[in-house]
Amino acid sequence: MYKAFFGLTERPFSKTPDPKYLYLSKGHREALARLQHAVEERDIILLTGAIGCGKTTLSRALMDELDSGFQVILLTNPRLSPLEFLRTLAFRLDIVKPAEYKSELLEQLGERLYQLYRESIHPVLIIDEAQLIPHKDTFDEIRLLTNFQLDDGNLISVVLMGQPELRSRLAHPVYEPLRQRIGIHFALGPLSESEIGAYLEYRILCAGGTGDIFQQDAVSAIARFTGGTPRKINQVAALALLEGFGRDCSRIDAKIVAAVVEELSEL
Repeated sequence: MYKAFFGLTERPFSKTPDPKYLYLSKGHREALARLQHAVEERDIILLTGAIGCGKTTLSRALMDELDSGFQVILLTNPRLSPLEFLRTLAFRLDIVKPAEYKSELLEQLGERLYQLYRESIHPVLIIDEAQLIPHKDTFDEIRLLTNFQLDDGNLISVVLMGQPELRSRLAHPVYEPLRQRIGIHFALGPLSESEIGAYLEYRILCAGGTGDIFQQDAVSAIARFTGGTPRKINQVAALALLEGFGRDCSRIDAKIVAAVVEELSEL
Protein backbone atom coordinates (compact mmCIF):
# COMPACT_ATOMS: atom_id res chain seq x y z
CA MET A 1 0.00 0.00 0.00
CA TYR A 2 2.58 2.56 1.11
CA LYS A 3 5.61 1.10 -0.72
CA ALA A 4 5.30 3.15 -3.89
CA PHE A 5 4.56 6.30 -1.91
CA PHE A 6 7.88 6.02 -0.04
CA GLY A 7 9.81 4.66 -3.03
CA LEU A 8 10.15 1.18 -1.55
CA THR A 9 10.22 -2.16 -3.31
CA GLU A 10 9.62 -4.24 -0.18
CA ARG A 11 8.18 -3.83 3.29
CA PRO A 12 11.16 -2.75 5.42
CA PHE A 13 9.74 -3.69 8.80
CA SER A 14 8.34 -7.18 8.34
CA LYS A 15 7.95 -9.45 11.37
CA THR A 16 9.85 -12.31 9.74
CA PRO A 17 13.52 -12.81 10.79
CA ASP A 18 15.04 -12.10 7.36
CA PRO A 19 18.86 -12.00 7.74
CA LYS A 20 19.03 -9.58 4.79
CA TYR A 21 17.60 -6.95 7.11
CA LEU A 22 19.93 -7.69 10.01
CA TYR A 23 21.49 -4.42 11.10
CA LEU A 24 24.80 -5.20 12.73
CA SER A 25 24.89 -2.89 15.72
CA LYS A 26 27.94 -3.18 17.95
CA GLY A 27 26.16 -5.81 20.07
CA HIS A 28 24.77 -7.77 17.13
CA ARG A 29 28.11 -7.74 15.34
CA GLU A 30 29.85 -9.10 18.42
CA ALA A 31 27.14 -11.70 18.98
CA LEU A 32 27.41 -12.96 15.39
CA ALA A 33 31.20 -13.11 15.64
CA ARG A 34 30.98 -15.15 18.82
CA LEU A 35 28.42 -17.49 17.29
CA GLN A 36 30.68 -18.08 14.30
CA HIS A 37 33.69 -18.66 16.54
CA ALA A 38 31.83 -21.12 18.79
CA VAL A 39 30.60 -23.10 15.78
CA GLU A 40 34.04 -23.23 14.22
CA GLU A 41 35.54 -24.38 17.53
CA ARG A 42 32.79 -27.01 17.97
CA ASP A 43 31.88 -25.45 21.29
CA ILE A 44 28.69 -24.70 23.24
CA ILE A 45 27.58 -21.06 23.22
CA LEU A 46 24.85 -19.43 25.31
CA LEU A 47 23.21 -16.38 23.70
CA THR A 48 20.56 -14.58 25.74
CA GLY A 49 18.50 -11.46 25.17
CA ALA A 50 15.07 -9.96 25.76
CA ILE A 51 12.07 -10.81 23.59
CA GLY A 52 12.42 -9.25 20.16
CA CYS A 53 16.07 -8.25 20.47
CA GLY A 54 17.14 -10.13 17.32
CA LYS A 55 18.36 -13.54 18.52
CA THR A 56 16.39 -15.51 15.92
CA THR A 57 17.51 -13.22 13.11
CA LEU A 58 21.10 -13.72 14.25
CA SER A 59 20.64 -17.48 14.09
CA ARG A 60 19.36 -17.17 10.51
CA ALA A 61 22.35 -14.98 9.63
CA LEU A 62 24.65 -17.59 11.16
CA MET A 63 23.02 -20.31 9.08
CA ASP A 64 23.51 -18.23 5.93
CA GLU A 65 27.20 -17.87 6.76
CA LEU A 66 27.74 -21.63 7.01
CA ASP A 67 28.75 -23.45 3.85
CA SER A 68 27.88 -26.93 2.62
CA GLY A 69 30.35 -28.48 5.06
CA PHE A 70 27.89 -27.81 7.87
CA GLN A 71 24.63 -29.54 8.69
CA VAL A 72 22.34 -27.33 10.77
CA ILE A 73 19.72 -28.82 13.08
CA LEU A 74 17.36 -26.06 14.21
CA LEU A 75 14.97 -26.71 17.10
CA THR A 76 12.42 -23.94 17.55
CA ASN A 77 10.14 -25.76 20.01
CA PRO A 78 12.37 -27.40 22.62
CA ARG A 79 9.59 -28.49 24.99
CA LEU A 80 10.97 -32.02 24.90
CA SER A 81 11.67 -34.77 27.38
CA PRO A 82 15.21 -36.18 27.33
CA LEU A 83 14.23 -39.12 25.12
CA GLU A 84 12.15 -36.92 22.82
CA PHE A 85 15.12 -34.59 22.46
CA LEU A 86 17.49 -37.42 21.56
CA ARG A 87 15.04 -38.97 19.09
CA THR A 88 14.37 -35.58 17.46
CA LEU A 89 18.10 -35.00 17.10
CA ALA A 90 18.49 -38.48 15.62
CA PHE A 91 15.77 -37.81 13.02
CA ARG A 92 17.37 -34.48 12.09
CA LEU A 93 20.72 -36.24 11.68
CA ASP A 94 19.06 -38.57 9.17
CA ILE A 95 18.97 -41.66 11.37
CA VAL A 96 16.09 -43.46 9.69
CA LYS A 97 14.94 -45.60 12.63
CA PRO A 98 15.96 -44.06 15.97
CA ALA A 99 16.03 -46.65 18.74
CA GLU A 100 13.34 -46.74 21.40
CA TYR A 101 15.79 -47.10 24.27
CA LYS A 102 18.24 -44.45 25.36
CA SER A 103 21.36 -46.62 25.45
CA GLU A 104 20.84 -47.83 21.87
CA LEU A 105 19.87 -44.34 20.75
CA LEU A 106 23.10 -42.88 22.11
CA GLU A 107 25.06 -45.52 20.23
CA GLN A 108 23.25 -44.56 17.02
CA LEU A 109 23.98 -40.89 17.60
CA GLY A 110 27.64 -41.57 18.30
CA GLU A 111 28.02 -43.66 15.16
CA ARG A 112 26.23 -41.05 13.06
CA LEU A 113 28.37 -38.18 14.40
CA TYR A 114 31.57 -40.12 13.70
CA GLN A 115 30.29 -40.89 10.21
CA LEU A 116 29.61 -37.20 9.56
CA TYR A 117 33.10 -36.38 10.81
CA ARG A 118 34.62 -38.87 8.36
CA GLU A 119 32.57 -37.23 5.60
CA SER A 120 33.90 -33.78 6.66
CA ILE A 121 30.41 -32.64 7.64
CA HIS A 122 30.14 -30.51 10.77
CA PRO A 123 26.75 -30.73 12.57
CA VAL A 124 25.50 -27.61 14.34
CA LEU A 125 22.60 -27.85 16.78
CA ILE A 126 20.75 -24.54 17.30
CA ILE A 127 18.12 -24.52 20.06
CA ASP A 128 15.93 -21.41 19.97
CA GLU A 129 13.79 -20.42 22.99
CA ALA A 130 15.89 -22.75 25.13
CA GLN A 131 14.30 -21.34 28.29
CA LEU A 132 11.27 -23.48 27.37
CA ILE A 133 13.17 -26.75 27.87
CA PRO A 134 11.06 -28.33 30.63
CA HIS A 135 13.42 -30.82 32.22
CA LYS A 136 16.85 -30.53 33.80
CA ASP A 137 17.51 -34.01 32.39
CA THR A 138 17.09 -32.62 28.86
CA PHE A 139 19.79 -30.05 29.60
CA ASP A 140 21.92 -32.95 30.84
CA GLU A 141 21.53 -34.68 27.47
CA ILE A 142 22.58 -31.47 25.72
CA ARG A 143 25.66 -31.32 27.94
CA LEU A 144 26.49 -34.96 27.28
CA LEU A 145 26.58 -34.30 23.53
CA THR A 146 30.05 -32.92 24.20
CA ASN A 147 31.10 -36.45 25.17
CA PHE A 148 31.01 -37.26 21.48
CA GLN A 149 34.49 -35.99 20.70
CA LEU A 150 37.91 -36.65 19.29
CA ASP A 151 41.24 -35.55 20.72
CA ASP A 152 41.04 -32.23 18.90
CA GLY A 153 37.43 -31.28 19.69
CA ASN A 154 33.75 -32.11 19.86
CA LEU A 155 31.85 -33.75 17.02
CA ILE A 156 28.94 -31.29 17.25
CA SER A 157 28.53 -27.58 17.95
CA VAL A 158 25.65 -26.42 20.16
CA VAL A 159 24.01 -22.98 20.19
CA LEU A 160 21.63 -22.29 23.08
CA MET A 161 19.49 -19.17 22.60
CA GLY A 162 16.89 -17.85 24.98
CA GLN A 163 15.47 -15.07 27.09
CA PRO A 164 17.34 -13.70 30.13
CA GLU A 165 15.59 -16.15 32.46
CA LEU A 166 17.57 -18.92 30.75
CA ARG A 167 20.79 -17.44 32.12
CA SER A 168 19.17 -17.14 35.56
CA ARG A 169 18.00 -20.73 35.42
CA LEU A 170 21.40 -22.06 34.44
CA ALA A 171 22.96 -20.11 37.33
CA HIS A 172 21.45 -22.64 39.75
CA PRO A 173 24.04 -25.02 41.25
CA VAL A 174 22.40 -28.08 39.70
CA TYR A 175 23.40 -26.78 36.25
CA GLU A 176 27.06 -26.35 37.15
CA PRO A 177 28.16 -29.33 34.99
CA LEU A 178 26.51 -27.73 31.95
CA ARG A 179 27.88 -24.26 32.71
CA GLN A 180 31.39 -25.70 32.75
CA ARG A 181 30.85 -27.02 29.23
CA ILE A 182 29.63 -23.66 27.84
CA GLY A 183 32.62 -22.05 26.20
CA ILE A 184 31.09 -18.67 25.31
CA HIS A 185 28.37 -16.56 26.94
CA PHE A 186 26.88 -13.41 25.42
CA ALA A 187 23.95 -11.23 26.48
CA LEU A 188 22.43 -9.18 23.66
CA GLY A 189 21.25 -5.74 24.76
CA PRO A 190 18.95 -3.08 23.24
CA LEU A 191 19.92 -0.56 20.56
CA SER A 192 21.01 2.92 21.55
CA GLU A 193 19.22 5.94 20.07
CA SER A 194 21.99 6.50 17.52
CA GLU A 195 21.83 2.83 16.57
CA ILE A 196 18.05 3.07 16.16
CA GLY A 197 18.49 5.86 13.61
CA ALA A 198 21.04 3.78 11.71
CA TYR A 199 18.81 0.69 12.05
CA LEU A 200 15.81 2.48 10.49
CA GLU A 201 17.93 3.90 7.68
CA TYR A 202 19.54 0.53 6.96
CA ARG A 203 16.22 -1.27 6.66
CA ILE A 204 14.75 1.47 4.47
CA LEU A 205 17.76 1.22 2.16
CA CYS A 206 17.46 -2.60 2.05
CA ALA A 207 13.84 -2.14 0.97
CA GLY A 208 14.85 0.12 -1.92
CA GLY A 209 14.25 3.50 -0.26
CA THR A 210 16.49 6.53 0.17
CA GLY A 211 17.06 6.09 3.90
CA ASP A 212 16.04 9.60 5.02
CA ILE A 213 12.38 8.95 5.77
CA PHE A 214 12.55 9.11 9.58
CA GLN A 215 13.45 12.53 11.00
CA GLN A 216 15.59 12.75 14.14
CA ASP A 217 12.70 13.74 16.39
CA ALA A 218 10.86 10.61 15.16
CA VAL A 219 13.91 8.48 15.97
CA SER A 220 14.02 9.94 19.50
CA ALA A 221 10.31 9.25 19.99
CA ILE A 222 10.72 5.66 18.78
CA ALA A 223 13.67 5.19 21.12
CA ARG A 224 11.66 6.38 24.12
CA PHE A 225 8.72 4.11 23.39
CA THR A 226 10.54 0.94 22.34
CA GLY A 227 13.54 0.99 24.67
CA GLY A 228 15.69 -0.04 21.72
CA THR A 229 14.07 -3.45 21.13
CA PRO A 230 14.18 -4.21 17.39
CA ARG A 231 10.83 -6.02 17.25
CA LYS A 232 9.08 -3.06 18.90
CA ILE A 233 10.94 -0.66 16.61
CA ASN A 234 9.66 -2.61 13.60
CA GLN A 235 6.10 -2.45 14.88
CA VAL A 236 6.16 1.30 15.47
CA ALA A 237 8.06 2.07 12.26
CA ALA A 238 5.69 0.00 10.08
CA LEU A 239 2.64 1.73 11.54
CA ALA A 240 4.35 5.12 11.23
CA LEU A 241 4.80 4.53 7.50
CA LEU A 242 1.12 3.70 7.20
CA GLU A 243 0.20 6.80 9.18
CA GLY A 244 2.51 8.95 7.07
CA PHE A 245 0.98 7.54 3.90
CA GLY A 246 -2.49 8.34 5.21
CA ARG A 247 -1.44 11.91 5.96
CA ASP A 248 0.37 12.28 2.63
CA CYS A 249 3.64 12.93 4.51
CA SER A 250 6.77 11.59 2.81
CA ARG A 251 8.85 12.04 5.95
CA ILE A 252 8.03 10.68 9.38
CA ASP A 253 8.25 13.10 12.30
CA ALA A 254 7.60 12.85 16.05
CA LYS A 255 3.92 13.80 15.66
CA ILE A 256 3.29 10.81 13.45
CA VAL A 257 5.14 8.51 15.85
CA ALA A 258 3.15 9.96 18.75
CA ALA A 259 -0.10 9.10 17.00
CA VAL A 260 1.10 5.53 16.45
CA VAL A 261 2.27 5.21 20.05
CA GLU A 262 -1.10 6.43 21.31
CA GLU A 263 -2.82 3.83 19.14
CA LEU A 264 -0.56 1.05 20.43
CA SER A 265 -0.98 2.17 24.03
CA GLU A 266 -4.72 1.60 23.77
CA LEU A 267 -4.28 -2.08 22.84
